[in-house]
Amino acid sequence: MPEGHSVHRIARQIERNFVGSIVTASSPQGRFAEGASLLNGRTLKTAKAVGKQMFVEFDDDLWLRVHLGLYGAWDFAGEILMDATIASANGRMGQTNQKGTDSAIFDDAGENSLASIGAPRKTRVNVRMSEQTKGLGNDELAEWPPPIVGTVRLRLLTDSVCADLRGPTACEIQTPDEVAASIAKLGPDPLVGDTVEGEERFVAAVKRRNVAIGQLLMDQSIVSGIGNVYRAEMLFRAALNPHTPGKAVREDTLRAMWRDWVNLLSIGVETGQMMTMDELDPEAYRRAMAHRDDRHWVYHRAGLPCRECGTEIVLEEMQARKLYWCPSCQA
Repeated sequence: MPEGHSVHRIARQIERNFVGSIVTASSPQGRFAEGASLLNGRTLKTAKAVGKQMFVEFDDDLWLRVHLGLYGAWDFAGEILMDATIASANGRMGQTNQKGTDSAIFDDAGENSLASIGAPRKTRVNVRMSEQTKGLGNDELAEWPPPIVGTVRLRLLTDSVCADLRGPTACEIQTPDEVAASIAKLGPDPLVGDTVEGEERFVAAVKRRNVAIGQLLMDQSIVSGIGNVYRAEMLFRAALNPHTPGKAVREDTLRAMWRDWVNLLSIGVETGQMMTMDELDPEAYRRAMAHRDDRHWVYHRAGLPCRECGTEIVLEEMQARKLYWCPSCQA
């Protein structure tokens, strides 16, 4: 499931490319035909993410709520303009020039490509880069709009940009009051609202619960945006046993975890990758950005030695989701 950083990046890409434009909306698949008809011909005004959900505002107080879930993704095509916060020097998302490196880095798992954001997929949509992305070529698309490929729940189209939504868990029209109610059910997001207030909400919510912290971090009513990867990594970074009841976790530990989430989410939005390892030298950083298994402490490392103590990393299930942790460092 796409975690919070991906949804924030999607919202920023939609903002950069669609805000202020009259949008042609359709549902090639047919499952969102009524909703698409309401959006068709309206101007897109804003897009924002809260945790794993995105809210897009159109004229006349109409909002689109999208939750990608396990399989959802957005495919983009056309003259795509990149937001400065999610573009590398050569303009392609999923590449970076961080830490003194000077050439493109591709994530071999496809975690973050320009053409498709969300569940990893190999997109078949042709992409024409904008003139701002020099060096990648600006060949004309053979066909515009791009042909429909697969099951597209919703297509948003302007004269120059196309966004196709596939496989979301939720895709619905909401009123402003319904949007407010949806957001009210969500825990704090470090990129939405005041981070100090968010910290207080997070600490108070966890301390009220006699539920394992490993479960609470995945509860979107406690804190927004954390999924399986960030959960495992944050617990390791906090040296915290996943089974510790929330009410038993020290307050200073919870405050440190919230601030760690503020930092990790910002890195994720900037780079497009869930980078959770610190103080890497430039070559190690390049490897980590290119290969998912090189950028995490414990996630996806079942049976391998802990990077810190050498103890075998444990894999277990917690609420039907895989949980990786070190029984020594997180005793």
